Amino acid sequence: MQFAQIPGLRETKERLTQAVQQNHLAHALLFHGPEGSASLAMPLALATYLYCENRSEEDSCGTCSSCQRMAKLVVPDFNFVFPRVSLTKEEEKRADEINAKLVANFREFCLHQTYGNVQDFIHLNHFEKKKLNISVGAAREVIRSLSLSSFEGSYKIMMIWGVEYLNIEASNALLKILEEPQPGTIFMLVTSQPDQLLTTILSRTQKINVRAFSDEEIQEYLVETGKCDEQVAKQISMIADGNIRAALRMVDQVEDRQVIWIRDWFRLCGMRRYGEIFDLAEKFQKTDLDFQRSIFQTGLNVAREILLQNANLEQLLRTQGEDRDFVHKIATHVLDEEAAGELYEKFNQAIYHIDRNGNPKLIFTDLSMDILKLLGRNAKAA
Repeated sequence: MQFAQIPGLRETKERLTQAVQQNHLAHALLFHGPEGSASLAMPLALATYLYCENRSEEDSCGTCSSCQRMAKLVVPDFNFVFPRVSLTKEEEKRADEINAKLVANFREFCLHQTYGNVQDFIHLNHFEKKKLNISVGAAREVIRSLSLSSFEGSYKIMMIWGVEYLNIEASNALLKILEEPQPGTIFMLVTSQPDQLLTTILSRTQKINVRAFSDEEIQEYLVETGKCDEQVAKQISMIADGNIRAALRMVDQVEDRQVIWIRDWFRLCGMRRYGEIFDLAEKFQKTDLDFQRSIFQTGLNVAREILLQNANLEQLLRTQGEDRDFVHKIATHVLDEEAAGELYEKFNQAIYHIDRNGNPKLIFTDLSMDILKLLGRNAKAA
């Protein structure tokens, strides 16, 4: 991974490359950002930059032997730890085989699902319904491996992905080495939930906040990587709301499907077509989690646009064409600012519940009743 492969985020890239050039890079870095951000891609690019034999001021060369090996994550001094599940007694007999498979899977995840989340990693390893953690045993292995000399006389890097899964014993075991590592050792901790880390871990790291991508950065990434054309990229980037993972998963299904769904849904609620609303809830139940979440995220974005329209802040609107006409009509004739704020909160709650494995049909039906009430209560005079 090179910095050039990460769309946008110029300010973060410059901060890291300048720290390396000025020899001011902290020995313990905490990369944190929302889901679908470059919180994993950024430390991978930094590691490549550190090992590169011909780096420039802005990036690694991408062609030297170190860059080529980092492209496969097989540099001997680049170590990584990730959440796992406890092995059963039967699996303990095949521990080496299982561990080798998990390491190979994590490399695959880093290289091909760089913007993925923990659920993607769970699915890749068939960890469903099992508890993940980074054990004290793993922490001790970190200490042991970092006590050894560097293979190639360069940096020894330890990347801990999903650092929020460190249990208390493991966190405590790492405190001393985080504070006083061997010379040339760099920790790269990666998380999307920094609030779940012990304050003792937080206090020993330099925080690198990896912001969400802008609409323009996602749009440019989708077009330049050949995922879709510019028109579809515009639609996806607005719905994805800074999340490249969500954008990539919507590429094959977008075709305005989400906003069309929202339009039809609002129309049914406005006309109080209860039977059709319940039929729509049945269809919603049969879709996958990513589509369900994208529908609610689209609704949240529509509510936001209505709020901006009501506040006469049209310069901040992100919708285009027919989607903007839809927002304008709702804001002008149906929902005032207070109702749009309530609608925004209802969609936020729906996202919260769907992310926590709530029943999709019930969540959709309850939200439909809320929309129906808001549309009826706050309809304006045309």
